[in-house]
Amino acid sequence: MSKSHMKKVGNVNQNVSNENQQNRSVLNIIQYFYQMQSISMLFILIIMWVVLSLLSPYFFTVNNLFEITLQSAVIALIAAGESFVIFSGGIDLSVGSIFAFSAIVGGIALQFTGSVIISLMASIGAGLFAGFCNGLAIIKLKIPPFVATLGMMGIARGLALILCNGIPIYRLPQEYLWIGQGRIAGIVPVPTIIVIVLFTIMYFILRNTRFGRFTYAIGSNPEATRLSGVNVSSVTLGIFMICGMFAAIAAVIESARLGTMQPASGNGYELLAIGSVFIGGASIYGGEGNIFASLIGALLVTTIRNGLNILGVSAFYQYVVNGLIIIFAVAADQIRRKY
Repeated sequence: MSKSHMKKVGNVNQNVSNENQQNRSVLNIIQYFYQMQSISMLFILIIMWVVLSLLSPYFFTVNNLFEITLQSAVIALIAAGESFVIFSGGIDLSVGSIFAFSAIVGGIALQFTGSVIISLMASIGAGLFAGFCNGLAIIKLKIPPFVATLGMMGIARGLALILCNGIPIYRLPQEYLWIGQGRIAGIVPVPTIIVIVLFTIMYFILRNTRFGRFTYAIGSNPEATRLSGVNVSSVTLGIFMICGMFAAIAAVIESARLGTMQPASGNGYELLAIGSVFIGGASIYGGEGNIFASLIGALLVTTIRNGLNILGVSAFYQYVVNGLIIIFAVAADQIRRKY
């Protein structure tokens, strides 16, 4: 074989080798983004914004985008608390009812005292108390989180109705309404600022404190965490109290935005919050997840609802779409674990 022929063959083999390396690199990049579900969901969110902006000229406007962040605030905050529970391997089905209970307790405090500060403290205190009861039932009575929070779902909803006799609370002062309706510099909604600040704080807690590391550790292996000297009961109690607190903060924002405290509010919010966490890539088994990814999940859920409304699609279809998204997110997690 001549030298020139051997050189041509070598060049062909080199080109094939380079092409295979490029293909492997592309596949590795695709696999990386697939495994990072939070990143893939962010891309899906961006694509959805682009598609909806093409379908409707009213979607991709400054006012509507800020409206999406405003609508996302309530679900995002509930999802923030739910993230702690799910990262620890649990579930909280009571957040929607705690949401209503906290709003009514704050409303009654506002009626009796006329103080916005006392009302806010009462709402947050009610959320913390409900979360404390959830945690106590789990760690002391050894009731599974699913059952304990299912019971609290009924208790908190019943208390909300009993406290106000099923009658909504109206005529909220302007200082209270500013929490949900105010805008910074006349553009950015106050709830959006609250969400950004609280998510940043919770991200720091989860990533840089012992409590945050223990939260993930309990989700990965609670028995091994206990044997390593961690007080699992105390951490679990704190996790459910945080979840109740965030439900209460979300209730304050929605009450202020709508100008009323409703005992029937928050119905179905637990599904939207749980779905947001799973859409963000949290494992159903616990031990992994990113709280900012839960925020992306909440934005995705709200974008779908907002987009369907703008396109004139019946609100009934939103339940179907949200359910399909939750199933898709959990299925993606299962496939990712398998491969």
